[in-house]
Amino acid sequence: MYGVIHFVVKDMIVSQFGQEALDEILSVAGLEESQHFKLFYPYEDKVLEALLGATSKCLGLPVEMVLEVFGDYFITFSLRHGYDDMLRTLGCDMTSFIQNLDSLHSLLALSYDNMVAPSFRCETQQEGLLILHYHSTRTGYYPLVKGLLSAVAREIFNQNIDIVFVSSNRELVGQGRDQEHVIFHVSIPHNSETKMSSIGIADDSRTALSPAQKQDIIFQPVTLNKEQFATAFPYHLIFDEELRLLQYGKSVARLSPVRLREGIPVNTAFTITYPRIAFTVENVCRFINAIFILTVVPRVAGEGQQNQFSMKGQMIWLKDTRLVIFVGSPRLTSLKEMKKMNIYMADIPLYDVTREMVLLYQQRSAEIDITKELDETTAELKRMSRQLELEKQRTEKLLYQMLPEKVANQLKNGEEVEAEKFDQVTVLFSDIVNFTTIAAACSPMEVVSLLNELYHRFDKMTNKHSVYKVETIGDAYMVVSGVPDKTDKHAQRVADFALDMVSLAAEVLCPDTKKPLQIRVGLHTGPVVAGVVGVKMPRYCLFGDTVNTASRMESNSVPGRIHVSETTFRALQDHGYMCRCRGDVNIKGKGVMKTYFLIGSARHTVSEPLDSHVTLTLATGDPVSEDAMKDGLKEKDPNSHRTNGYIREPQKPDPNNPISPKASGLPQNNCPNNDLDMNRSPSPSSKCNDGGGATNITWCPLLKNTSGESADFKDNTSDPRHKAADLMPPSISSTHIIKGAHLCWGVSAAAQASVKHVSLVKIVGAEAPSRYGASIKDRRINDYDVGRFPAYSKTCTLL
Repeated sequence: MYGVIHFVVKDMIVSQFGQEALDEILSVAGLEESQHFKLFYPYEDKVLEALLGATSKCLGLPVEMVLEVFGDYFITFSLRHGYDDMLRTLGCDMTSFIQNLDSLHSLLALSYDNMVAPSFRCETQQEGLLILHYHSTRTGYYPLVKGLLSAVAREIFNQNIDIVFVSSNRELVGQGRDQEHVIFHVSIPHNSETKMSSIGIADDSRTALSPAQKQDIIFQPVTLNKEQFATAFPYHLIFDEELRLLQYGKSVARLSPVRLREGIPVNTAFTITYPRIAFTVENVCRFINAIFILTVVPRVAGEGQQNQFSMKGQMIWLKDTRLVIFVGSPRLTSLKEMKKMNIYMADIPLYDVTREMVLLYQQRSAEIDITKELDETTAELKRMSRQLELEKQRTEKLLYQMLPEKVANQLKNGEEVEAEKFDQVTVLFSDIVNFTTIAAACSPMEVVSLLNELYHRFDKMTNKHSVYKVETIGDAYMVVSGVPDKTDKHAQRVADFALDMVSLAAEVLCPDTKKPLQIRVGLHTGPVVAGVVGVKMPRYCLFGDTVNTASRMESNSVPGRIHVSETTFRALQDHGYMCRCRGDVNIKGKGVMKTYFLIGSARHTVSEPLDSHVTLTLATGDPVSEDAMKDGLKEKDPNSHRTNGYIREPQKPDPNNPISPKASGLPQNNCPNNDLDMNRSPSPSSKCNDGGGATNITWCPLLKNTSGESADFKDNTSDPRHKAADLMPPSISSTHIIKGAHLCWGVSAAAQASVKHVSLVKIVGAEAPSRYGASIKDRRINDYDVGRFPAYSKTCTLL
């Protein structure tokens, strides 16, 4: 199969399904566009089979349908690419067109060496119905015929025909060869066909002679003896029904390597190369309208046919004498073949167009050689073009990592990039805590590896949150949102990115200490001016007081926290973000500014470090529901004693702290009686044991516990109404303490473990509350800010 067939399949896929579909099909088929689509190169049939099979698989169509669609497309493709005149002059109707397809294939064989073409023949059963016989050495391609003939009828004869598959079988053609024989019924619309006269039968439409005219004609019989006939038709054979050779032309006798003599079986000297049928009179009569190619039987078994003498011509059945005459001419395609076969122009009759065909083919052959070279050059250019496109994409991707796409495209087009003002953006700065110490303790390669690992994680998040990475200088990392693409969600995007940064930094360990890294983060919102600075290694830079203020927010931040300005806090309001109010802070170069620490949102939180800032007032831009708060503050990691770069060590009793267990003088080994029912009054046993008027609450000692879990204490409950399930301790993932909070009756002191970011619990019960089941209250924080807790528990929080 020649590459032109592959090329038409490729063109069909691209035109109807696009280049992406072709790329997928070629990948599945294991083919390359630059190697398997050269027009004048022969390929093995398995290449086309792989291409069609992959097309069927990728498009979800049966192979038969793919073949039929391809056959239809092949005709329209041929009509568009210079074969329209050849096809339109092949026949005046469908019958003559089909009958002459073999002649077309014979002509195309001059351009495509060793082309193995199928064979077609028709039988007319009744008006409007043809029996089409399709013969091919290839199996399974008959749906292609349906598409071809349907397109021919539609595009050339303006008809709609109906083609029905009847049968298919394998038939032997002699010498161990076989082929597929498929029969179709072709229904042609009534009165749309012109009946064609059979070869050798007179046309009845001619004007009949009158009797007087017939009497004036004197018939003079014309006879030729064998010598004259052999000279006039130097390439002919005559044989009878028994295949006995009766007569042959002079040139046949001279050029045939086999000695010819009358009476020998013709099939011992010649074989029928085309059509592929066994050499019998019955088969010859079946294909009487086809072109025949007879080849001399090789003298040596296994000898190739390329240099063998062959003739192309027509078989004529002489009904009266029941003889078959073959009239043809030498089958030659080039002067080179003539030299090999020792044939001269003088051996070709003057009336034979073979002379002109040889000379034309010689010129055509040179053109084909040039075309083949162009095919190779084109294929190589396409391959290089694809590689160039891939390299271009890689280069652009790298360029877009260094500059915004809009700015990069302007620079590529030679345009000047003017500075642009952005009214509202949010800028983020971060740095690594104690980076100077880390750099001094580690080798340069370790430092580079550390930064690469950290920044690689950050870079991935920039795509997730749609923020633009401006630059990195040493351990400093800077991003912005709202530049170069304006957005109203700039503060939310940077805030979410900052929360991810804090979590991701804890995943990277310091090469020296093997402890998680700690970072400081600062955010500020305001106007900036952005533009490209420099010609060599141009940089997209931000200018303005907003950048300076964001940098000051970072430098005045604390390890593990996200320091935000009041403008950023206002921009985050009404979007579910939680902050702690840091209050007024003296910022270098800016004076006193009110700032906040971002600790999370209802969607995303991070664990706060156990520092002095956990006692700061919780400030939210909008009310957060109880369930959302609990879900947002729930510890993600059950082993979260190592979170945000800090190992949560248990706090030691402070003798200077009046509410410390040791300083208070309260017993340190008892569990508070926290199992009061929310729907009843406290039991008498809830009175204080130390003679005071407070409820029976005792301080629990701080245990050496780094797992983050709370300690279990003895159950003091005597209420029989409590079930065993009620007495089970809650699932506490880590130590959490609330400072300055009041715990009312009916609320478990241990249940506060579901709240994070707290430092110490003070439980006071000097007066009985007016109602039970109240929630912990912390300064101005209302019930919804913290949430309600279970009424009883058998576990005390570590203090």
